[in-house]
Amino acid sequence: MIVAGFGFRKSATLASLRSALERATQGNFAPAALATLDHKAPQLDPLAQQLRLPLIAIPSDRLTGQTTLTCSPVSLAAHHTGSVAEAAALAAAGYHARLLAPRAVSQDRLATCALAEGNPI
Repeated sequence: MIVAGFGFRKSATLASLRSALERATQGNFAPAALATLDHKAPQLDPLAQQLRLPLIAIPSDRLTGQTTLTCSPVSLAAHHTGSVAEAAALAAAGYHARLLAPRAVSQDRLATCALAEGNPI
């Protein structure tokens, strides 16, 4: 199963989230679910509903310890992970998940998206 994980600012719009997803998938992958931090899930829900995909809300403690390909100092300080998008994708994709590529950034730079493939528990 492929999961699209998201990290984004409060000011991110639906267009921001869609742009990050489009850049991450590049038309080559179709995620089976979307994931983000639990407190950010309501902001991602409209995209999940539009795409008719389940939304997985990840508690922040499940991001810690995920090995990410990128490292944002802001993300590291705020969430104890190098990339919220990458860590959320990994946490949601389950056991032995692997990132398909580093996170992609939306055109407006307000959202990031990363894809992970794994076997959810």
